[in-house]
Amino acid sequence: MKKTAFTTSETAWCPGCGNYSILETLTGVLNQMETPPHQVVLVGGIGQAAKANQYISANGFSGLHGRSLPAAVAIKIANDDLTVIVNTGDGDSYGEGGNHFLHNIRRNVDITHFVHDNQIYGLTKGQPSPTSDPCDLSHKINACNMGATFNPLLIAIAVGATFVARSFSGDKEHLAEIMQAAIKHPGYALVDILQPCVSFNKKNTFAYYKQRVKPLDPTYDATNKLAAMEKAMEFGDTIPIGILYQEQALTYKEKRPELFDAVPLIDKLVNLEDVQALIHRYI
Repeated sequence: MKKTAFTTSETAWCPGCGNYSILETLTGVLNQMETPPHQVVLVGGIGQAAKANQYISANGFSGLHGRSLPAAVAIKIANDDLTVIVNTGDGDSYGEGGNHFLHNIRRNVDITHFVHDNQIYGLTKGQPSPTSDPCDLSHKINACNMGATFNPLLIAIAVGATFVARSFSGDKEHLAEIMQAAIKHPGYALVDILQPCVSFNKKNTFAYYKQRVKPLDPTYDATNKLAAMEKAMEFGDTIPIGILYQEQALTYKEKRPELFDAVPLIDKLVNLEDVQALIHRYI
């Protein structure tokens, strides 16, 4: 088989940003899987993480803030032969894109969703994101949640995601393994990737994560939904990483094959007389 050639270009990220290792790992995974670049579409919304599709040699789509999932789903339905991968941040996916996050999980379209989770809005200079840590009494955190912190993995499992995982940008071997499993999974796959924001998040640093992340025990049963929900709530002195939950379920294509088999409108013959008659009817 002909070797593929996914490459990366110069980025606008800060030195030390976790996005670098995420991008490098994803490029390596795609090359290892030997997926032709023309059959891969990288989709992003707005944010530093969402720029990833602009830095890798494959098809790319940059959408509106929080609107990457609808675009990715539409692309997959239009051409099921494509491998569709979404790269966005915690703000883009869980904040502005929260509604799309919930309901596209329920559809179980065969796309892969990588969330670069630095627990902050990095592009707009450090505002708290849905996954920012809660404020403590000393308020020493530069950006923190006055309300409850959003738990994306718990929410994803609860609303029916068929693949839910977490990894860490500082462990490229583990991240590559999880990325490959997510891409191969038939259905919607979420991977929440913990990464430091060296410029604006002074709490959740590389050292902070390194001291806390712990791979799941080899005996862990990723098919047990209740156990997965309990594991998803562990986020403190220990942060479990790995595939928390995975199941085989009908994909959206299997539920609605007529949508995937439909002839694109652009390829349909149009009777101009009928169109003109319709226009005149309503003017």
